[in-house]
Amino acid sequence: MVGLRLLVVEDEALVAMMLEEMLADLGCIVVTMAASVSRGLALVGDAALDLDAAVLDVNLGGEKVYPVAEKLTAKGVPFIFSTGYGSTGIAPGFERVPTLAKPYDAQMLEITLLSMLTGAPPKTEPKRD
Repeated sequence: MVGLRLLVVEDEALVAMMLEEMLADLGCIVVTMAASVSRGLALVGDAALDLDAAVLDVNLGGEKVYPVAEKLTAKGVPFIFSTGYGSTGIAPGFERVPTLAKPYDAQMLEITLLSMLTGAPPKTEPKRD
């Protein structure tokens, strides 16, 4: 994942900063961030941005991120969802998108990103004490 260029769409500043740090630790580059659907749409539409993938919070201040997801899909840019509502709250048509349940840790983020990149379902190993 080293060098993977990502868009992060997350409306909670602390979560966004934590996510940016986790991604940097994985060797990823956060190209830019957005805290709203409108800003996310504008960024995805910016031809100058070279994106490899994205991490999308499903609920942005009561607005769903699906228009951004649709635009990314149309451009062929893979993405994952992050949500505190679980995968059962994902809209029809997006059920196969790897979903990261909040709260998450760096290991779960890495597993979910690898799932997105490989197309394989996320697999977790039991945590060892």
